[in-house]
Amino acid sequence: MDFSEIFSKELLTVTFTLFAVIDIIGAVPVLIGLKTKLGGINEFRATLVSGALMVLFLFIGEPFLNLLGIDVRSFAVGGSIVIFILGLEMVLGAEFFKSEKDFRAATVVPIAFPLIAGSGTLTTIISLKANYQETTILIAILFNLIIVYAVLKSLRFIERILGPAGLIAVRKFFGVVLIAIAVKIFATNAQGLIK
Repeated sequence: MDFSEIFSKELLTVTFTLFAVIDIIGAVPVLIGLKTKLGGINEFRATLVSGALMVLFLFIGEPFLNLLGIDVRSFAVGGSIVIFILGLEMVLGAEFFKSEKDFRAATVVPIAFPLIAGSGTLTTIISLKANYQETTILIAILFNLIIVYAVLKSLRFIERILGPAGLIAVRKFFGVVLIAIAVKIFATNAQGLIK
């Protein structure tokens, strides 16, 4: 197995993990509601701000944790628990994390944060950093931002194609994927902590 094959496998895993956590497809009904109430969405601005938040957290997240006296492995274990709960939320249809309900706020606030680059996404980025290279995560973030922008641009079309049942099925599928990813991150990082 050569380096490019390992890199492409890792890139696929990280890209898919972020895609599942961001859950842009599952957020389509919420985004359509926001678009109607806000009188439109600035898709490029929302994508740019969420991307900036993710990249910022990728590079300064670890030094910030060190400042608090927390190592990446401990944060990854904590993050895996959050990802696990997010997965459960998606599968069970329950709401453990209360989202921002102020629809009068600017496009960036409810959409870029917390919908796209929310606490789950930022926690996942740090958790992934314990297992993968920064370059891989950076490229995965870029791929996801392209998907986010495309989805924001074609909200009505996606809703028509998938339908209510399709949106629920996609959300539940990614929920199960997230639970499996959370278990893997926990198992990888907990070994070094429990002596």
